[in-house]
Amino acid sequence: MSEFSALGTLNAEIVIPGETESRVALTAAAVELLHKLWQQHGPLMFHQSGGCCDGSSPMCYPVGDFLTAEADLLLGVFRLPEGELGFWMSKEQFNYWSHTHLTVDVVKGRGSGFSVEAPEGVRFLIRSRLVEGFVESLQ
Repeated sequence: MSEFSALGTLNAEIVIPGETESRVALTAAAVELLHKLWQQHGPLMFHQSGGCCDGSSPMCYPVGDFLTAEADLLLGVFRLPEGELGFWMSKEQFNYWSHTHLTVDVVKGRGSGFSVEAPEGVRFLIRSRLVEGFVESLQ
């Protein structure tokens, strides 16, 4: 299982070549909700939405319900007790977010109807911070 940091977040494993720091983390509240959702839906994954209807939110799907492709980039993998959970983003969007660390948190409210947490009365959201030393872009 991935380990919690001193900030109380669970860091994903580093998967981008040349990087030395995790790009994405989960808060304890996000981990707790993911345990519950995993029991209901089976293996899960995240894809960072690019906007439009869902307002650039991290979308959580059962594995296989959202198909990633060559246009997507795996930013990190969380090792949860239930199994591995990948966090994806489009490569185009990554070029804009390449200087940030993303933390997935949970807040009360309605999120997108497409993400599995929607019926729970909560939504995942991204908290970001600037970080130096990440790969600048994929171009």
